[in-house]
Parts: sequence; C-alpha cells; structure tokens
Amino acid sequence: QVQLVESGGGLVQAGGSLRLSCAASGRTFNHYIMGWFRQAPGKEREFVAALSWSGGSTYYADSVKGRFTISRDNAKNTVYLQMNTLKPGDTAVYYCAGTQGGSYYRSYEYNYWGQGTQVTVSS
Repeated sequence: QVQLVESGGGLVQAGGSLRLSCAASGRTFNHYIMGWFRQAPGKEREFVAALSWSGGSTYYADSVKGRFTISRDNAKNTVYLQMNTLKPGDTAVYYCAGTQGGSYYRSYEYNYWGQGTQVTVSS
C-alpha cells in the first residue's frame, strides 16, 4: 500500500515561488512514474509535471515549462515541485500521484494519489 502526502502549498503573490513536497511511503518507488497534477475550480484535472523515479527523465506541461521543476530525493522518498514565477492561472489544488507504468500525462494511469495541497496566487 502506497501513501502520498503533499505539503508546501499556500498563498503567494504573482511572481513569487513555492516548493511543494510529496512524501511517499509504503513501497519502493524504483519503478514508478511520479506526477504532479492540478485542478482549479470548475476545471478538469490537468497534468503539470512528471518524472521517472529510476531513470530520472522529467516531463512538463507547456503551461509550466521553464517555470516549474520536478525533482526527487531518493533517500527521503520525496518528490518536489519547485514553482517559480507563479501566475494567478496557477491557482489550483495540486496533487501528487504515482503509477508503475503508463502515459505520464494521463491522470487515469495513476494508481496512487495524495490528498492535495492548495496553491493560491494573487494578482
């Protein structure tokens, strides 16, 4: 059983930064793809970023490329999402997710989800 817990959300002004953390426990993540998704009120959940735990490959949505960075700390079983130059459009609940395989940008491919952390960017 895998558990994911997000933290680090909050309220920031446009142009500011936040770093989200996703602490994973329960099983090894050697063969997992870890992803970040977000969902704003009235909108569908959308892909933000993902990485291959063992391979180190990273992937980003066009909307965040160049501003967000996904990374991991193997010793801590933690995935991070560094968010810079935040915009009001980034306001959403951010979710950490994990899967053993599949298309990294498709939410339904992920088997494990955290509870979400709110990110609010004011103008």
